[in-house]
Amino acid sequence: MKTTFISFLSIGLIGITSLGAAPERPNILFIFADDWGWGDLSCHDHPYIKTPNIDRLAEEGTDFHCFTVSSGVCSPSRTAVMTGHFPARHAVTGHFSAPNANAARNMPDWVDPNLPMLPRLLQSAGYATAHFGKWHLSNDTVPDSPSPAEYGYDTYGAYNCSGEQMPVHEDAKNAIAFIEKSHEAGKPFFINLWIHEPHTPFHTLPEYRARFPDLEPAHNVYASVLSHADDRIGTVLDTIDRLGVSENTLVIFSSDNGPAGGGRAGPLKLMVGSATGEGFDHGASVGTTGGRKGRKGSLTQGGIGIPFLARWPGRIPSGAIDETSWISAVDLLPTFCEAAGVVLPADYQPDGISQLATLLGEPSPQRDNPLFWKRQTKGSKEFSSGNYAIWDRNWKLLANLDSSQIELYDMSRDPYEKTDLKTEYPEVADELVKKLEAWKATLPAKPDPALFSSARTKKNR
Repeated sequence: MKTTFISFLSIGLIGITSLGAAPERPNILFIFADDWGWGDLSCHDHPYIKTPNIDRLAEEGTDFHCFTVSSGVCSPSRTAVMTGHFPARHAVTGHFSAPNANAARNMPDWVDPNLPMLPRLLQSAGYATAHFGKWHLSNDTVPDSPSPAEYGYDTYGAYNCSGEQMPVHEDAKNAIAFIEKSHEAGKPFFINLWIHEPHTPFHTLPEYRARFPDLEPAHNVYASVLSHADDRIGTVLDTIDRLGVSENTLVIFSSDNGPAGGGRAGPLKLMVGSATGEGFDHGASVGTTGGRKGRKGSLTQGGIGIPFLARWPGRIPSGAIDETSWISAVDLLPTFCEAAGVVLPADYQPDGISQLATLLGEPSPQRDNPLFWKRQTKGSKEFSSGNYAIWDRNWKLLANLDSSQIELYDMSRDPYEKTDLKTEYPEVADELVKKLEAWKATLPAKPDPALFSSARTKKNR
């Protein structure tokens, strides 16, 4: 990367001691893809996509089939991971865009860096912390937004953020350098490796397109970018193995939401991403949900039910498939903190629960409180797979803005949401609507003006 990034890397590792990482304090590598559908893995039986390196995580760890993110789109999904909160609590209900566009959707221009943050909690416990890849807790179109360093990272290289934009394909290279330096210093590491693929623009390389000569152009592009991402992930996993720290490293692969577009090939056209440059557009958005209903943007499982593979040799069962444990993105902060031996602040209450025992192959703990979702909306009569959702025990209810339209599913028996049961179980539907309305009443009416960019027009401040 350019000098700016290298200086962050140097600064971030100043003062590392030789304390060493105790066995009970694992390194943590969280790989978060962008629009990667549940069906877009060869270990999930995709007919032509090849992901041998990600498949290793399934072979050497556990493939959890019932993981859900906290939004069907990028920024709120990432906010949930960082804070352990439902993103609507912070008025983050859609993707961060330019300031006036955020204002039009009643959103702030960035996530409050003063909130309890996963990397800062781990940093305070002696972890070396780094972020490489997509940011999108603000946007590159908001030049006065806080940098990732203000959220608890010693080192970062990012795009969709203020300041210098890291080249998309340099994520793994920088992660490897950080792992090697942390290992040499004897310090446990936490890395968010938030890769670009398969979000538009599709940034292809000839050698990867050549791997799929028999595919028509749109599918060729899609397969090539995922193959390239898989290779980069493979170089990071190889580094962990080479350094002999795999048995003390928890690795997670997941995605921020389901696949974009309609899933049908279209003509390939070029587009330019403000943060990542030129590539192909949605004509190549042919991702798959593995039979789940809906896609990116929806609150049905095709939008929020995405891959979740976990490896920690000797701790997480290898070659296992878990089809019953429902894990949420808001569970990641308490889970990672428990694994690292971090005690959560007394004045902080996550919306999630620790699922460390679940990762280790034990029964999932009882969730006392429901999970909630709020989707960016256009009107009270709109439904389109739900503006709100609540998941309580085995029941999931989708609702429009005023709950005049609802759908009810028994997720323990119908994880693909094929049979609406609101007529058969009206008392369950009524109970969930009441809980949903009570939760909605706790949400902020407006975002905090301290999180507004100076680039907003005066009427939007």
